Amino acid sequence: MTALLLVPSDPLRPRRPDEHFAAEAAAAREAGIAVALIDHDAAARDGGAETAVSKVRVSGPARYRGWMLHADHYAALERSLAGRGVVLTTTAEQYRQAHELPGWYDSLAAVTPETVWTVGDDRGGFDKARAQLGDGPAVLRDYTKSMKHYWHEAAYLPDVADGDAAWRVASRFRELRGDDFTGGFVLRRFESFTGAEVRTWWVDGTCRLVTAHPDSPDALPPAEVDLSGIGSLGLPFVTVDLALRDDGRWRVIELGDGQVSDRPASTPPEVFLAALVPDAR
Repeated sequence: MTALLLVPSDPLRPRRPDEHFAAEAAAAREAGIAVALIDHDAAARDGGAETAVSKVRVSGPARYRGWMLHADHYAALERSLAGRGVVLTTTAEQYRQAHELPGWYDSLAAVTPETVWTVGDDRGGFDKARAQLGDGPAVLRDYTKSMKHYWHEAAYLPDVADGDAAWRVASRFRELRGDDFTGGFVLRRFESFTGAEVRTWWVDGTCRLVTAHPDSPDALPPAEVDLSGIGSLGLPFVTVDLALRDDGRWRVIELGDGQVSDRPASTPPEVFLAALVPDAR
């Protein structure tokens, strides 16, 4: 049972929820769920977890809905909340497993593009990963994020066998990610998809909601989405993004922790809460 929803506070008006999550906070209160605010900027800073939770006055099991956090910062947040009697329903270990691609890839390898990754950002590791993948086009990212809005300069590799060209893309990706670069380089074999992505929401291993993807909120999902072969890895709250490949098969693009996955604007917050928090009254 979720007794508490944690959302970021507005940086300029810290007694109010961040505008991006205000509607969900209001829907939670309407559904009988207490809402507490945390300081995201503090939570995302080394040593800032205690400051982040200083205004939390309610205890009990809690679910976070907010901006992405590095796994180490999430772990620090979990510890600080525990000191106040607040237990996150997603543990730090579960958060890392969902948030970072190496944590979930093996379980979904049959339904997602072939993928290899490095530990760190050196050229030698990158070249070894390229050799594993072979040749042909690929998409580059790190453990948590791509730079798809910089497609040709920092995401798309026309041929992983072209080492110098691939490294130029990787170097630009690394530059753009800066301090947010996480884990290592990830190379995913390019597959051709048709139409917009679909976001599916899973609670305790059950798909509770199918929505548009936040990047294309008006492209509503079709009536039938094939979820066979897709599981949530025994994790408490995740999203699985899918797209229809040009051969008619649904493929997993991404699995992410549901706490930091964006809700598309086309899904009303009360519908979202009712599906994902079944104990809401």
